[in-house]
Amino acid sequence: MTRLVLAGVLAVVLCHCGGGTNPIMSGGTSGSVEQTGGIGGTPTATDPNMVAVVVDSGPTGANYTNGIFATVTLCEPGTSKCQTIDHLLVDTGSVGVRVLESELTLSLPAVTTTAGGLVAECTPFVDGTAWGPVRRADVVVGSESASNLPVQVIGEKTFLMPSSCTGSPITDFRSLAANGILGVGLFTEDCGSTCAGPAALQSTPYYACTTATACSVTSVPIADQVAHPVAAFPVDNNGTVIQLPSVPASGAPSVPGVLIFGIGTQANNALGGATVLSLDPSGFLGTTFPASGTTMYTAYLDSGSNGLFFLNSATSKLAQCTGGLSSFYCPTSTANLAATIVGIGGTRTTVTFSVANAAKLPGNAYAFANLAGPMPGFPSDSTVPGFDWGLPFYFGRSIFTAIEGKPTSGGPGPFFAF
Repeated sequence: MTRLVLAGVLAVVLCHCGGGTNPIMSGGTSGSVEQTGGIGGTPTATDPNMVAVVVDSGPTGANYTNGIFATVTLCEPGTSKCQTIDHLLVDTGSVGVRVLESELTLSLPAVTTTAGGLVAECTPFVDGTAWGPVRRADVVVGSESASNLPVQVIGEKTFLMPSSCTGSPITDFRSLAANGILGVGLFTEDCGSTCAGPAALQSTPYYACTTATACSVTSVPIADQVAHPVAAFPVDNNGTVIQLPSVPASGAPSVPGVLIFGIGTQANNALGGATVLSLDPSGFLGTTFPASGTTMYTAYLDSGSNGLFFLNSATSKLAQCTGGLSSFYCPTSTANLAATIVGIGGTRTTVTFSVANAAKLPGNAYAFANLAGPMPGFPSDSTVPGFDWGLPFYFGRSIFTAIEGKPTSGGPGPFFAF
């Protein structure tokens, strides 16, 4: 499994229609969602190694449910010619900065092959494929920056998406529902040695393009692959922490939080009592469900997924919604559940979570800790993990994502901790 197969962004958009209400989602629930390992209050970005994030409806016209967003500044390398772009989806399930071609006003230099071709990338996500050229930019997030970083520009303005780049296209605002992606996952670049050698020609997501319609697969040196921006920071570069407050069971219109750079590098990113969960080489851990169960399902954590996606209705014993909400669960009443998340070394922690009836969640909210659905492809596709601990899992927690090979106070990455 290549790193790109792990890319997140599993986003099933719930229809939020005029007047701030959703005719598909009516009614509501009361009370609070209680989660273990919670944090108190509303975190704010006050330190240089922090940037503010927000869970809201996304850019104008997106109506995004459970999307966590940050603002990023791109600059033409080595210059002060910069552009600030808001509402990039913060995604721990992928790596690299990706921005819509339609949003970009800068003239960023192209990444080229040794033969002079221009590099483009076909990036597979769970719910589609992002296509577009690879260029270089100075990337500024909060007060920290990475120089001359390879980034992807999503769109078909420069090169048309070739037929060999398969999957439902994510090439514009309508298909992405965000202005871009801030991939802050587990690896230093999005493919690595798999895509750097001649053998990569069988599976690489990278292409060399000579004209707008002439693109063919190519290997790309690691230094030219779309890279993790945080790993390229001069300091605070070994991982990230996402902190979001808890939300009521009825959801919230918006939720502020912070993305902190570094693990154990500053007073604000110490692991403290967090449980460190080691991962396999693909970035997976395990989950038993129910908590005391004996069946171990493959799992991962992913802030880019807008729900808790796990198992299927027959296995979870949760009713699946019908019609336009068939990607979600609709239990008769809110189900209060527990699971045990297990690191590769055997370290385990039991977590509680709730699954509400998606059809009864209020339509004037965009942040829910109890939105869940069946895992696409489970169990017919043996390569599909059983559990995707998406953004709802992040509410009320501090979740650490350690980058591969980087030393931290909890040992070298990659790992998750909370």
